[in-house]
Amino acid sequence: MNPAEAYIMRHALPYRAILIHLKMVIEDTLPGVVMKYKWQIPCFYHGASPLCYMNVSQKEHYVDLGFWNAAHFTKHLDKMVSKNRKVVRSLRYSSVEEIDETVLKTVLQEAYALRMGGFYKKIDLD
Repeated sequence: MNPAEAYIMRHALPYRAILIHLKMVIEDTLPGVVMKYKWQIPCFYHGASPLCYMNVSQKEHYVDLGFWNAAHFTKHLDKMVSKNRKVVRSLRYSSVEEIDETVLKTVLQEAYALRMGGFYKKIDLD
């Protein structure tokens, strides 16, 4: 078992079920993505481009599906959390039932489409 899979399996329910479900949806929505273990969490890449990561916050009781290039996103911003962050936005889930797959797939597809845009949004200074 690789370290990213071990991260998923070592968590208790409901976190493990959420992580497994998110992994399944990510891999189904974005064929060709690879799950790697970076910064002690599972991260999904397409080639050299990071798309998203999964992180469990047992203290706050949720799984965070974070997106590095979210500064460029235009869809479902009302469902994303950016509190105390400069760049990253995330979808947060406390149960599998909370996962709206339509929203999740749309956000994943947008992350994939914008993967080459970098982390920061360039502001037109003219």
